[in-house]
Amino acid sequence: MIENMDSNLNDIELDISLEPCYVISVAARMVGLHAQTLRYYERAGLLTPSRSTGRQRLYSATDVERLKRIRTLTEEMGLNLAGVEVALRLMDRVNEMQQEMSRLLEEVAHLRHLSTDGDEDKS
Repeated sequence: MIENMDSNLNDIELDISLEPCYVISVAARMVGLHAQTLRYYERAGLLTPSRSTGRQRLYSATDVERLKRIRTLTEEMGLNLAGVEVALRLMDRVNEMQQEMSRLLEEVAHLRHLSTDGDEDKS
């Protein structure tokens, strides 16, 4: 029951982080960049903010975190935008693989639990 509640809370946190709620000026201020830089990153394909019905760009907390990563890669690590694109793709892939690994580990634990339950029933 508690595990189920934790899972539900994680789902809610994920939903909140994906919710587009920051206009471009606020998102730019949050990461210390100019709004024009965010537009440039969008044209370069590094991120895709949501759009309101009036076509206004709206950034989620996840988008803001991605912008912070882009800024770190360009300013602190000296990557150009092509390098940033490759690095972000690799980071996204690593995150996907970590999630898959977690899912598989949970499945293995579940199967082991079922296996030990079955062994106890036989005794």
